[in-house]
Order: sequence, then C-alpha cells, then structure tokens
Amino acid sequence: MSRSALLVLADGRFPAGGHAHSGGAEAAVRAGRITGAATLEDFCRGRLHTAGLVAAALAAAAALGADPAELDAAADARTPSPVLRAAARRLGRQLMRAARATWPSPELDALAGAFPKGAHQPVVLGLTARAAGLDAADAAYCAAYESVSGPATATVRLLSLDPFDATAVLARLAPELDGVAGRAVRAARTALTEGTGALPAASAPLLEIAAEQHAAWPVRLFAS
Repeated sequence: MSRSALLVLADGRFPAGGHAHSGGAEAAVRAGRITGAATLEDFCRGRLHTAGLVAAALAAAAALGADPAELDAAADARTPSPVLRAAARRLGRQLMRAARATWPSPELDALAGAFPKGAHQPVVLGLTARAAGLDAADAAYCAAYESVSGPATATVRLLSLDPFDATAVLARLAPELDGVAGRAVRAARTALTEGTGALPAASAPLLEIAAEQHAAWPVRLFAS
C-alpha cells in the first residue's frame, strides 16, 4: 500500500468534479442557516454525522470488496432526494473517469460498464481507493472529509468567508471525523457478512428538502 496515493485521492485538485458542488451549503446560505464560521461549523458537523457517515461506510465497504451493485442500491435507498441521487451519480461518473486514468483496474472497468451513467460517488470512491492500494479506513476518511470540505470551500465563495476561518472549522472537526471514519469501517466490516442493511442509514431531511428547492433556482453558483 502506498499512503501517498491517499494524498492524491484526497487532494482537492484531483479532477473528480467536486468543485462544482456545495454539499448543500448554497441553499443553507440563502436560508440564513450559514452566516459565518460558527454556523458553518454547525452545518458541517451535522453533515458529517449524517450524509458523511453514510458515504464513508459505503466507500469503506467498496474498498473491502463488497458487491458494488448492492452498495449502489443501498446508496439509492439512503438518498430520498432524486436531485441528490442524480448529483451523486454525476460525481461518480466524473470520479470514475479520473480514477481509471490514474489507477487502471478491471474492477473499475466492470463498474463503469455496469453503470454507464454513473454509480453513486461513495461506491466509486471506495473502489478507487481499492485500485490505488488503499484500505477501508483510507476510503472512509476520504469520504468523510469530502462531506465537510466541500461546504467549507463553497462558503468561502458564497459568503466571502475568510479561508483561514473555513480551514479552522475543518481542523476543529478533525476529532469527530476520526470517530465517523472508525464507525464507518466497523459497519462496513459487519456488512460483509450481514449485508448492506448493516450500513448506517443516518438521515438529513433538511439537506434532502433543500436540494430539491435548490435545483429549481433559476440562477445558482453550484450544481448541488
């Protein structure tokens, strides 16, 4: 295993398409739920323990070798919003392109063939980590970090928030991110023997509702 591959995969400059998505931050800013660093931290904490946990567990399970088609179905079941399901598949398709160019793998080729319009991004992320020689914990950390780094970066643009303050939010959340990644890996290992029902299904109804509203805006900076 080359831990350097984790740096490549987690780098915000890796061309996986995440820069076009705010993780719900744009809708939260307009609704007044994010107004500065303190409320950004609240938003990211909530996202980390819900959508972030689910994504981290799916990614960890894929990295462990669970059936990606079953994981994709599990991701669908845990994403009530059609808009968010579509966004996850677009991100999965973009990540797949970057992953196959960077770490060619028969497993990635098979997943791309089975889901030509894109599998859910966390599933692709986990299989990408596997192709890169990384382990389940690495995949979980990538997914959990993405769940909060996206909104933090977007808020810098949306509110002209000081980038130092946004980065400090991520640093303060680091201990909780450790905990979420650990829970995700444990759940993923259980899912190998008990099925995808053992994976977390933490809900974030406000994120789902806001995503549907956001998609109807005539003008927006981010795709989701």
